Amino acid sequence: MSLRRYLQLDVFAHRIGAGNPLAVVFDAQGLDDAAMQSFAAWMHLPETVFLLPPGPGADYRARIFTPTRELDFAGHPSVGAAWAVLDAGRVAPHRDALVQECAAGQLPVRIVHDATGPRVSVRTPRARRIERAGEDDAARLAAALRGLALADRATGALAPALWDNGVRWWLAEAGDARALREWRPDPAVLAAIAELGGDALGLAVFAAGDVPGCARTVRAFCPGDGFAEDPVTGSANAAIASALLEAGRLRAGEGYCASQGREVGRDGRVELRVDEDAAVWVGGRVQAVIRGSVEW
Repeated sequence: MSLRRYLQLDVFAHRIGAGNPLAVVFDAQGLDDAAMQSFAAWMHLPETVFLLPPGPGADYRARIFTPTRELDFAGHPSVGAAWAVLDAGRVAPHRDALVQECAAGQLPVRIVHDATGPRVSVRTPRARRIERAGEDDAARLAAALRGLALADRATGALAPALWDNGVRWWLAEAGDARALREWRPDPAVLAAIAELGGDALGLAVFAAGDVPGCARTVRAFCPGDGFAEDPVTGSANAAIASALLEAGRLRAGEGYCASQGREVGRDGRVELRVDEDAAVWVGGRVQAVIRGSVEW
């Protein structure tokens, strides 16, 4: 067996101990699918990313695994992978743009360098709304959302719907942030709603922000992957931004910060922006926690 460089990062984190933890394995060539999946399961972090040599036009290739499956795309592994490539000196240190290759395709990456280090954002795959909840689905969604008052659709709030941007999330809008933060859903009922969307990862619920500087408060639940609640979720936040864009509540050129993770002690900050061609970018700060090597 050979030793491979390894990082453990906090992504969407303004300090160590915040954000979402991520395992990064460099030079993963030689590891087959089963080895990658077994390592991700052993780590039991929300995601583990394996870095590989890229194809033409990309700076690196990323394969993304939860403890139970491989994902075409995920936000915090994509942001963390780009940061790790920069940190390891695999590209020139002052690059302000990279290209990530992953199962969802080639994704542009932007880097802003400042006194605290690089701040990374990734253009997410185009999101599409799969369906609105039908009568049968609505009852099961209502059961999953029991105990939480949803925002009033008469005021322009979004109806619950399934969105796909490389990974599928059910989205719902809560009436206010305090109620959302205090909500205690039933994980068993939440797990069942994945069946409604054909392999949906879980349910993401948002409300108007209650943290200074953050326009949205978000919680995301994916018990099917072994986590009752995900600390901070780039793909879900990007899907929410896409839904707001479709509804006319967000416009090209606008952006905002979202707060997620306080309920599980992580206090993440996710930066969202819509570019002029209506693509959604997700990003934030990254902190290195562990530097070492792995033998698997």
